[in-house]
Amino acid sequence: MSKAAPFNEAFSVEDAAYAGSRFAATREAVFANPYQQVWGKPGNPPMPTHHVTLGSVLKGVLPFGLGYAFREASARTIDSSADLRWGPDRKGYRRLLHPNGICLTGLWSVTEETKYSGYFRKGSQALTIARYSTCCTETRRGRARSLSMVGKLFPTLQRDHADPVRTASFITQQDIGGDWSAHINDADLLNAPNTTVWRRGWGTPILLITGILFGIVDRRPSIRQLYQIAELDKAAGEPTHAPTFMRLRVGSGQPRIPGEDLDFRDEILAQIYDRSEAAPKRKLTFDIEVTDDGETNGLPIRERRVFRNWRKIGTLAFDEAVASYNGDFVLHFSHPTWRQDQNDPATATRVGRKKVR
Repeated sequence: MSKAAPFNEAFSVEDAAYAGSRFAATREAVFANPYQQVWGKPGNPPMPTHHVTLGSVLKGVLPFGLGYAFREASARTIDSSADLRWGPDRKGYRRLLHPNGICLTGLWSVTEETKYSGYFRKGSQALTIARYSTCCTETRRGRARSLSMVGKLFPTLQRDHADPVRTASFITQQDIGGDWSAHINDADLLNAPNTTVWRRGWGTPILLITGILFGIVDRRPSIRQLYQIAELDKAAGEPTHAPTFMRLRVGSGQPRIPGEDLDFRDEILAQIYDRSEAAPKRKLTFDIEVTDDGETNGLPIRERRVFRNWRKIGTLAFDEAVASYNGDFVLHFSHPTWRQDQNDPATATRVGRKKVR
């Protein structure tokens, strides 16, 4: 883990001051300090691996005058809508989970008729900044890892729009305990993934602590509702209508990138770039699928979802990617608080808690 990144976990004045952001400024921040200036160029330093440890997750849990960092981080991800968290020293904050990632920019497009509101409606298009990551330390194929993608939608098609806009986030992941997808092409990323705790191996205590803390801070640690997108740029007084489940899958036309022990960051870069060339050559496209027909079975340590009637409604097409310090330590994604009725803001779990702690 980078020694420069501080434990800047609690909701702060910077979080409270958020009033929207500009796509160009957010993209500029993410691309400002790449780990490799040109991917695939001879002489590049290796991609860094930031570690998730039990010690970092437990930091401050004992009563020695420190706040419990993981609890503060769990609450902050829900309470803060900030897109960038620079911190007082401009070094960002440590991700206690999902520390290794790659950022992508592209376009969210809904092309099919739907019954949903906001940016799930047909014809909706939004500039998007996403971060593809693994839940813990492992980044290489051939090993158990949980691939994940979170994204923020900017309700505009103007990359250099002048006025700040408020974004809407989505959060998707494979089995939270881990999976063995060799290629990103084989990973189903869901807002309501399965959970198989024992697949985490030595990381099982961290996963159990994560579930307990998320359950205390919010309600449902293994599902992230989609109402932020269904309420993005929605007319005042219009009812919210969000899909219950969303799945992102790599489009069938994407190539499968070979390579034993390949890091997922290199795999994604190879989808868009040719080695040693700075200009993007291709797009990496995901299908957006939704359904309201699903159920959950089992205990939290082995939770299983059963889905029916998936329907493709559009695409998420990325044309740039970068692995960078700011992507790992500054870029921030808001987690939607749990609602008893996802379409009714009055049923939100953490109403009125957006304050400096």
